[in-house]
Amino acid sequence: MKEKYSDATGIILSGGLSSRMGTDKALLRIGNQTIIERICVVMSKVFKNILISTNDFESYRFLGLPMAADVYKGYGPLSGIHATLVISKTVRNFILSCDLPLMSEEMIRFITEYKTARSISISSAGGRDQHLCGIYNKSLIPVIEDILRSSNNSENKNGKSSSSVKNLILNTGTEIIEADILPFYKEDIYFNMNTIDDFEFIKKKILE
Repeated sequence: MKEKYSDATGIILSGGLSSRMGTDKALLRIGNQTIIERICVVMSKVFKNILISTNDFESYRFLGLPMAADVYKGYGPLSGIHATLVISKTVRNFILSCDLPLMSEEMIRFITEYKTARSISISSAGGRDQHLCGIYNKSLIPVIEDILRSSNNSENKNGKSSSSVKNLILNTGTEIIEADILPFYKEDIYFNMNTIDDFEFIKKKILE
């Protein structure tokens, strides 16, 4: 059995609106487990400590894990990253969105072990940066707070919310790890689950 990391915390973002799904995607069931339980199983193989980002403590209390509610409400994933970094006891934190339920232990370990002096390390696959699959340093808290305080959650001149995770990444030293060149890379692990059709695909992959 591989060693679990105690110098990094695993953080699962489950606070999304799930507007395209019509229901909380993290609580959808496949077999006898919810999506978030399956993600917890993978993350708990890698990290000794797991945190859940959610504004609905009652729905996630069954996990028996520490939870963090947004301090800055209505700013999407960046709010969840901020809230969990605040209560995390480690400098390094692996952020994973519940939108990526096929993410593998191998990829999580590779990104976590990747040596860099930068405060953010994210992966890139299929020509797309995966903002919500990577290491975020606790030192980012004041930077994120500056972004959230200065943003009114409206679109800026580039058509992107100034409070988005992308905005943080563009304004912070970020390590981009090319995931799709790694020998253990599988395209499906980055499949993003947003709709019922996506869920049916995920269910098929897990049960096959």
